[in-house]
Amino acid sequence: MRLDEYRRKREFKKTPEPIGEEGSEAGNRFIVHKHQASHLHYDFRLEMEGVLKSWAVPKGVPVEPGVRRLAVQVEDHPIEYIDFAGTIPEGEYGAGTVEIWDKGNFEISKKTSDQLEFTLKGEKLSGDYVLIHTDKNNWLLLKRKIKEK
Repeated sequence: MRLDEYRRKREFKKTPEPIGEEGSEAGNRFIVHKHQASHLHYDFRLEMEGVLKSWAVPKGVPVEPGVRRLAVQVEDHPIEYIDFAGTIPEGEYGAGTVEIWDKGNFEISKKTSDQLEFTLKGEKLSGDYVLIHTDKNNWLLLKRKIKEK
């Protein structure tokens, strides 16, 4: 059921994207896809609740503390998408090239309906981040400033 919208938007005989299955276990992996679709954007995905919770980030995940980026929540993706890279054919939903830009693990420190605080441990991204729900599907994604000791 969590993947119904994902599957409804795709014709799997035409796209190389995985159909996938909903998992039952919580994981701790993340992936950032560089997606050259109609407009270049980055897809930020966290393995949660047996799927990849997903946000489109037009300007990319911030690497500097204090930088705020719009993150638009999109449909959940199957866990198998964590390894996906390739070209979605013209005429298909999300048509364009999808590359793995970064990947790694994350740890949640706080989770509410409007806020998710976590630490990323990736190849390019590392440190404390927060997603703050603003309205509808819109969130703010920012990297926290390093705490002084």
